[in-house]
Amino acid sequence: MTMRPCLLLYSCLWALAGVGLVLSLGEGCLLISEVNADNPGLDTTEFVELYHSSGQRASLEGYSLVFYNGNGNMAYKVLNLTGYVTEDSGYFLVGSASVSPRPAIILQANSIQNGLDGIALYHGENGYSIGMKVTATGLVDAIVYKSRRSDSSGVLEEVLTPGKPSFLEDESFQLGDESIERCWLSGSNWTFQAGTPSPGSTNPCTSPSINSPVQISELRLGEGVFLELSMPQHAPNSTPLALVLLDGVTATVSFSMDIQIQDSTSKGLFLITSDRGNVSVSQVLPPEGASLLQQPGALVGAVVLYSGGVADYPTGSPLSQDQPIDALVYTGGGELNPNLTQTLIPGREPFLLSSRFQEGGVSLSRCGAAKWSRDPGVFLGGRPTPGQTNECLGLGLCPHTVVAQGGTVIPAVGPSGQGEFLLSEVNADSPGAREDYEFIEIRHTSGQQASLDGVWLLLFNGFNNKPYQQMDLTGHSTDPHGFFLLGSSGVTPRPSIVLPPNTVQNGPDAVALYRSPQGPPFSQGDSIPTEGLLDAVVYRSRGSDKGAKALGEVLTPGQPHLLEDPSFSSLDESLSRCGSLKPRLLAAFQVTLLTPMKENACALEPTLHPQPTLEPKLDGFVIFEVAGANWTNATNQQAFVELRAPPQSSMVGYVLVVFEQEPIRASISIPLTGESNSLGFYLIGTSVSTNQRLPVVSNGTPIPQRGAVALYHGFPSSFPVGMTASNLSLVDAVVFSDDQELLQTLTPSSQLYSPEFRPELGLVSLSRCSCCELRTPQAWTPSKPTPQNDSLCPSQTFPLELDLCVSKQESKRGNAETDCRKWLHREGSREAMRSEVALYLESHCHCGFSPVHLHEAQFSCYEGLIRLSGHILALSEDQRNNINQTLKNTSLMQLSGGLVGMSCQEPEFYRSKGSEMTSGWEIALVFAALLVVGLAVAVAAYCYRRRRPLNYSSIELNNQGEGNPDF
Repeated sequence: MTMRPCLLLYSCLWALAGVGLVLSLGEGCLLISEVNADNPGLDTTEFVELYHSSGQRASLEGYSLVFYNGNGNMAYKVLNLTGYVTEDSGYFLVGSASVSPRPAIILQANSIQNGLDGIALYHGENGYSIGMKVTATGLVDAIVYKSRRSDSSGVLEEVLTPGKPSFLEDESFQLGDESIERCWLSGSNWTFQAGTPSPGSTNPCTSPSINSPVQISELRLGEGVFLELSMPQHAPNSTPLALVLLDGVTATVSFSMDIQIQDSTSKGLFLITSDRGNVSVSQVLPPEGASLLQQPGALVGAVVLYSGGVADYPTGSPLSQDQPIDALVYTGGGELNPNLTQTLIPGREPFLLSSRFQEGGVSLSRCGAAKWSRDPGVFLGGRPTPGQTNECLGLGLCPHTVVAQGGTVIPAVGPSGQGEFLLSEVNADSPGAREDYEFIEIRHTSGQQASLDGVWLLLFNGFNNKPYQQMDLTGHSTDPHGFFLLGSSGVTPRPSIVLPPNTVQNGPDAVALYRSPQGPPFSQGDSIPTEGLLDAVVYRSRGSDKGAKALGEVLTPGQPHLLEDPSFSSLDESLSRCGSLKPRLLAAFQVTLLTPMKENACALEPTLHPQPTLEPKLDGFVIFEVAGANWTNATNQQAFVELRAPPQSSMVGYVLVVFEQEPIRASISIPLTGESNSLGFYLIGTSVSTNQRLPVVSNGTPIPQRGAVALYHGFPSSFPVGMTASNLSLVDAVVFSDDQELLQTLTPSSQLYSPEFRPELGLVSLSRCSCCELRTPQAWTPSKPTPQNDSLCPSQTFPLELDLCVSKQESKRGNAETDCRKWLHREGSREAMRSEVALYLESHCHCGFSPVHLHEAQFSCYEGLIRLSGHILALSEDQRNNINQTLKNTSLMQLSGGLVGMSCQEPEFYRSKGSEMTSGWEIALVFAALLVVGLAVAVAAYCYRRRRPLNYSSIELNNQGEGNPDF
């Protein structure tokens, strides 16, 4: 988050106290460097740190520090800094007595409010005093901060830091204390971030996780040449890398070598040098490479890191169009080939080597806290530190908002200001093979000059859904009319950022605009980014209708891609925004003649007009009843959609969309007009007595047999015919289809009772039987149409007792009760079971049964079984009789997922199903085992007696037994 410091350059140029040295233009300015307003406990280490970016002693004559209360937006403390000077290193402290080093101005404990509040640095004699209202007069720098995420103060932000949100001093940053520290990112781009308190010393400014696993950390040119790379200390070393040195004049490869990363130092550094005696060397730079970086005179060239091997970048080959991992382009005043900057560092400037840098050599050290790569603006010239932490002293750089005395401040207009940045015109496909008239025009809707700080332009490839270009627009601004242009060198007027010919792909691709002050919106491995998305255009060429589907779903959901139609003109044409300033609205674009940096040549509206006001969305708007003309064979079956809203409510701002199932697209889109009647009904149908008429469609059925009806809130152009189903701005929907894409998009759950519309039912509609549940199938049932009246719903007039037990066929006794109770508490389980039972009964009774009929039935656990008991409610006596007969004829319900259901009063159910079934089988198995053992013993005894001879001496003979001793 970049704050707005140093608005007046003259306020930064004052004599250095005690030495009589006056700072010259560009030698720095005074900034709010660090704020610690909220300490653990009693707030006894609060402080505000000012810093002069020259890193030298500077006078504070004429400066005032003002503390604002966000509640009332008035000053609660004012400090006049006249008579004070900074320390020799440029720091000046105001704070509690226990702060170390001791502040120059001591504040009582708990003096600095925690937020939401603001601190502003002013210059000039304007009578700043306690109790004054917040002002921007004489403002040099400011920060608005808060201690709770929910805090918001539009006034402080709009006056002190326009376009920038207040900063959160996040207590979760670390266990101890934390402060808000100002960090230099790149060039004139600064930001605030949470960090460890460092009063009176350099802010830690640790970079967030870097975007690339490897970056150029330091480059030594001239004597003692070396290249130092930085990387995470545990980065994988399997990715092959190539180091390439490019000639700055011819843009050809002068030298290339493979980089063999085996290990880095404890600081995460990898050193490449020609000095073999250096103990920190990781890889030796061959003499031919070292000599190119040691050449005297005006050095012009580039050092580039590519993913790949040296064979891909042979010496003498032209500049590759591959996207580098990192690149540093530099010039000492010689002629630099523009292809180097356009291809390697698009939108940025090369590092400018001054004459003193070329006397004996210079080290270019990465000092900016920016996490992105390919930006020479993060480097500073300084003392060489091979294998060590870079030395970054005396930046001498001020935020870009500093202007000369009497100049004009470029407003940093942002989300809370007036207007925003939009894509205004895109020409991706120009005639000829070179395509050197491509351009992208951005416009700020205020029609005034505005800063592009923190804004990024991404060009997406529609085949892999990844950006092939990310361009940081920080440091640039629109012209006085709000226009900004990027494009090829052949475009007139000349673009502010020149792109190589044939950079913008023809399609299917996308262009997207983001606000991302902390760095590139996209990192390797990420999905398509949406955070900070300002505007996007997804376009295609002829014959590429199916490409870039994922880009469209994320960047411009529910809208067909644009086609830059080459048949529009025999010369050239572009896609131009016309008639609407709504972001990400493709319907606002037309194919027109080219008008870079001018008003678009729109066919109907020559200028951009403000977006019409949209009435706010109100509660209580629902789809109440839906009927299709072909749902039954009844001759007087009519198609209609009935809505219900609070009585006499305006329907303006709502759009009714009808989706077909095959293919899934919007066949009808109706912007609503008028208002609901005195009962809250609003009818759209084919008869005369409706509020609005359903349009006639090609197949003659405005409401399809299978599909969906959805109610949206927004501008009609956001919901065109042909759009795919979307839940963006969705108010309510009813899906009468089993298509999973429709279900998952328009309803929170994929569970659906899909009604069978049968001729025997006569006239039929889908009626809402629940007032307030939006986007749920559980609220709907087939019934007789009742347009302009309450729905005909199942009622207590026709009740029927239900006592159903459900279990899995393989359920175990020990876990059944626990599993049942877990099931009862599982979100969506009861609705899913009602749908399962309703679907089964409807498939057998064919009587229009739905989950609504089971709303009175309650779930419980009964001996480990899921029990559904209570009343079934019917629509009529005939329907109740049909349901009752179906239940009597059903001995066992075979439901999905291995579930079975039967009456809880059926004793056979427990002996054969559920937990009791296990005990019966156990008894049967034991009995069978005993029977088998008994038979085995009997057989063994019989065989034993047959084989062993009898002892006749012990047998008493008688008349009967003597003749048959074996019986």
